[in-house]
Amino acid sequence: MSTQPPPVRVDGAKDAPGAPGDASGDGLKAGLKNRHLSMIAIGGVIGAGLFVGSGAGIAKAGPGILISYAIAGLLVVLVMRMLGEMAAADPTSGSFSAYADRALGRWAGFTIGWLYWFFWVVVLAVEATAAAAILTEWVSPIPQWAWALLVMVVLTATNLASVGSYGEFEFWFAGIKVVAIAAFIVIAGLAVFGVLPDTEAVGTSHLTGDGGFLPNGPGTILSGMLLVVFSFMGSEIVTLAAGESAEPAKMVSRATNSVIWRIGIFYLGSILLVVMLLPWNSQALLDDGPYVAALNEIGIAHAGTIMDVIVVTAVLSCLNSGLYTASRMAFSLGQRGDAPASFARVNKRGVPAAAIWSSVAFGFVAVIFNYTSPDTVFEFLLNSSGAVALFVWMVICFSQLRMRPIIEREMPERHTVRMWLYPYLTYATIALIIFILGYMLYDDEGREMMVLSLVVGALVLVTSLVLDRRRGRGASATAAAGPADAPEPAKAPEVPKQRA
Repeated sequence: MSTQPPPVRVDGAKDAPGAPGDASGDGLKAGLKNRHLSMIAIGGVIGAGLFVGSGAGIAKAGPGILISYAIAGLLVVLVMRMLGEMAAADPTSGSFSAYADRALGRWAGFTIGWLYWFFWVVVLAVEATAAAAILTEWVSPIPQWAWALLVMVVLTATNLASVGSYGEFEFWFAGIKVVAIAAFIVIAGLAVFGVLPDTEAVGTSHLTGDGGFLPNGPGTILSGMLLVVFSFMGSEIVTLAAGESAEPAKMVSRATNSVIWRIGIFYLGSILLVVMLLPWNSQALLDDGPYVAALNEIGIAHAGTIMDVIVVTAVLSCLNSGLYTASRMAFSLGQRGDAPASFARVNKRGVPAAAIWSSVAFGFVAVIFNYTSPDTVFEFLLNSSGAVALFVWMVICFSQLRMRPIIEREMPERHTVRMWLYPYLTYATIALIIFILGYMLYDDEGREMMVLSLVVGALVLVTSLVLDRRRGRGASATAAAGPADAPEPAKAPEVPKQRA
């Protein structure tokens, strides 16, 4: 962990030893190497949704999905810049939840921390089921539930072993994703220009033909955004993981500065090639997924099997990182007294075992619901966590508005990453997020997700306020009772008088 001094709170008081940001007191070990952090940062933006879910966005918005990805990508770049500014000055396992606690109040850190934990434990169930579905096709005698159980057990053991083992697994998982996307871009790019054998240059015919660039109207740009914006969730993981590295501030700064090209190449670059190779209304985009469809169009043999391997890797990577992220957020909440104290304890290997087991337990329960009640309980879990990404980004924006002057005043030497055009670009980002949230309420497909997410968010917020009030009453009662109940000071023994 970093050996920087404790961060300064908004009220000017320093955190007590062992609080988030006090690297010497939290017990986590600096087991992540720079190469781990670099690959976590690069692979964090590449989820399984890019490989299989982007086809639905193309089908809805046509080539205009590129604008949807560009706007969503710009939003992520701005939010990551703000988060990077705070994380470079104060690397901590609680990341934005800890910053919200200091900048906005305990209610904000509690609410966004638990919502973020909830989001990732639901993701555990989604990814475990997705991996199991593909593995069952490969080895059909083993039932799907057994595969889901197996991948959960293996990755739980990985996270329990040490943070270094998590980093090593994620290094290779993310590396495969990055190599796969890079290879696709090279192959598809050569095919677009007609360089590959038996291919002809396609030009821009599929971008402007088949109904034009926006075949279903400009409104589909926003509808497409709702499908793609959540695929960027995971970019912030590097700011949580940086606290367990030897050079957290350096790695956060590097990850923040590279987010532009990562999104530009992996998302915009690859999707552009897909919509250039295939017409947007091709059924193969939905049936096979955009990347398999594009590779089949080029004539790459066994494209489906190759992509299945890559998708499984992406799913396992997401599951591995999701478990790590959920456990570290629970650990941070435990440190701040907003979760059971056991969550903040680490074992001899330097990992928060109780926080990991609690996250896994909820994930296992969600997996069971996915098999027993997919259209009721599990659907509720999915929808009620669907807008959490936007809530997190909103809180990051407001936290950065408050933290910037604190950083400049109290720790200017650590102000190595700066948000552009502060505060105007921060306000513009907030306005864009509010606009997207409002559109979700307007959109038929996004309304249920938005409403349920707001309900769950409100319940967590109310819980925070109730607990805060109880703590306040308890502290007041203790202070009031203290002087009356204190034992009387011992009297000094009398010295016998000497006789004359």
